[in-house]
Amino acid sequence: MLNGLMAVVTGGTAGIGRACAEALLADGARGVLINGRDAGRAERAREAIQARFPAARVVVAVGDVAEARTAEAVMSEGMKHLGRIDVLVNSTGGNDLPRLLHRTPVADIPGVLTRCLFAQILCCAAALPYMRQAGGGAIINIASDAGKIPTPGESVIGAAMAGIVMFTRALAVEGKRDGIRANVLTPSITSGTEHYDKVMADPFAGRIFAKAEKMAALGVVSKEELAGLAVFLASPAAAKITGQAISMTGGISAL
Repeated sequence: MLNGLMAVVTGGTAGIGRACAEALLADGARGVLINGRDAGRAERAREAIQARFPAARVVVAVGDVAEARTAEAVMSEGMKHLGRIDVLVNSTGGNDLPRLLHRTPVADIPGVLTRCLFAQILCCAAALPYMRQAGGGAIINIASDAGKIPTPGESVIGAAMAGIVMFTRALAVEGKRDGIRANVLTPSITSGTEHYDKVMADPFAGRIFAKAEKMAALGVVSKEELAGLAVFLASPAAAKITGQAISMTGGISAL
């Protein structure tokens, strides 16, 4: 369905990002660049993905895309190794544990916004010139339902996620004349990730999300299921879909 498209996946060395990278290749993408901050993990992920998809081009760009220079360098590497960027999936940030605001050190707050919000804005801005020059592209940002639903312990995280949602919607309006689509996925708890294990092991966050899981009457969403939705949004089947914030929660929410 993806017919040889080239993709860049930030936060693509583990969790939802890696699941997206593999799903894109499984559905016909010809190459993918995965980005992460840990060089060892990134290379192990590249080797595993390459072994699964031997005919594909799989490359790595290491660095923290919450820094402007790194975000630009990652997209430049994408162009260098893939020739074009048809799809950008941003799965950065989102690893901070829920904490009530009065228990959150003031000094920690800027870092949450930087990791969750700024990284995605910078990556989109860095990829945009290449997509405009090519006359099209698909951007899929990954946020969470914390950007839609006020949740105890997620006041700062929710602010970042709501920022991603509104940024993506505005980007969709700006990009449509250049054939660029932008959508955002807003999952709740997602199984099969290190972050899931970390959240559920935390006394405070674990209680909140254990209650959320009970509300998922359709089942807790896995990283592979979320990746399947990302593939659809990247595909020609979603050619008329842009500016949408799509929840996939198994019934935890209906927003």
